[in-house]
Amino acid sequence: MSGQEPVLQVEDVRLGFAGVTAIDGVTFDVRPSELLAVIGPNGAGKTSVFNVLSGVYRPQRGRVTFLGQDLLALPPHRIAALGLARTFQNVELFHNLTVLDNLMLGRHHHFRYGAAAAVLWFGRARRAELAARERVEEIVDFLELERWRRHPVRLLPYGIQKRVELGRALAMEPRLLLLDEPVAGMNVEETEDMARFVLDVRDELGVPIVMVEHDMGLVMDLADRVLVLDFGRPVALGTPAEVRGDPAVIRAYLGGAA
Repeated sequence: MSGQEPVLQVEDVRLGFAGVTAIDGVTFDVRPSELLAVIGPNGAGKTSVFNVLSGVYRPQRGRVTFLGQDLLALPPHRIAALGLARTFQNVELFHNLTVLDNLMLGRHHHFRYGAAAAVLWFGRARRAELAARERVEEIVDFLELERWRRHPVRLLPYGIQKRVELGRALAMEPRLLLLDEPVAGMNVEETEDMARFVLDVRDELGVPIVMVEHDMGLVMDLADRVLVLDFGRPVALGTPAEVRGDPAVIRAYLGGAA
């Protein structure tokens, strides 16, 4: 994996708000088909890193390139169109829409037709929507959502809602996937299911993943490499085995000498 050109490169990024430093000198890369976990205590800057990558925040310093393109010059919708998709710590779905409708929304930026064609549903609009529906049905099968496909999202168990949100991100056909606490609030069975699907995204679909997660067992089982942040600063970057025994990581989590 080390000989492959990175998909994403983050170099010396600094982000602050009104005198408070959220990210300070963060540098890492993501390689093809890699799962990189970002961990750290609460307030370590993990979600701020995601917001920089997706264009929500603009850092005061640093460089971020995705597939060779400068992300810091682009608004969020342009970054999404390049193939960078994300999920959220809290479920952000349209709860009155069905599973299929929520997944179709993930195809929106692939459509290339005007309002008139959409209303009349002919020509390019019809062909594009039929192709999108076919892709969405593939995702339904991939994530084992068949029994819920026509259910409104609000009626679904929490773990299934999180799976639908993953499906919506996959419907974008991402070239990099950002997962923000994908198993937060789940029970053991739901966590095991989500872990399996995350691995399938990496191994079967070949999509590289950056994952923020507090479940250390999950991180150590799934990640290829782990980036540890503390108060916005990078503490360690390495394999799970390397990070687990790093004295600086132990101090960051336990607040004392290793």
